[in-house]
Amino acid sequence: MNFPARPRFSWPSSGPLIIGIGGGSGSGKTTICETIVEEIGAERVGLIQHDAYYLDQSQLPLEERAKVNYDHPDSLETALLVEHLRALLGGHSIDRPTYDFTVHNRAAETVRVAPVPVLIVEGILVLYEPALRELMDLKIYVDTDADLRVVRRLGRDIQERGRSFESVRDQYLDTVRPMHLRFVEPSKRYADIVIPEGYNLNAVATVVSMIREVLRSR
Repeated sequence: MNFPARPRFSWPSSGPLIIGIGGGSGSGKTTICETIVEEIGAERVGLIQHDAYYLDQSQLPLEERAKVNYDHPDSLETALLVEHLRALLGGHSIDRPTYDFTVHNRAAETVRVAPVPVLIVEGILVLYEPALRELMDLKIYVDTDADLRVVRRLGRDIQERGRSFESVRDQYLDTVRPMHLRFVEPSKRYADIVIPEGYNLNAVATVVSMIREVLRSR
């Protein structure tokens, strides 16, 4: 019986590896990213989340900020993220913005991020953006059923972000679902690896093994 050859990727011979992890809201991206960081080591892997780069909206009152479509690419300052990734690739530290989801606005505080051997860029739209894809050495899409994603999102937004069930439900129907179908789901075509069922132990272990192999070879 013939088995398909193990996939090979064109890893850079030097400089940080940039791995993009996309997928729908509540798909399990964050859990996968945290597992990779834990397995490889925080001193060797950095995590940058796209949703830290939501645009500053201080000019809008809270009521208007709550109505913004946060699942549309225009809600994010992707150009700044691209600038920061290029700086990290060049060996320079960056000051990553932070976002306060309870008030729907960028916070005053920033987080210092230093260059590390592996950078993970995570978010629902990271595979949609061509400028981000160009910087990625490996692109991963986390493919999870919609019903499971909805349940996870409800739990996260109500428990961690202090939102009501009604506001989460309305946002899902008004923007999350239609934007997923328009932008997020189609971005799966750009993935080198598709991880099924959200948190798939075998798939995550394969990604960890690939990263370790590249780091060892250096």
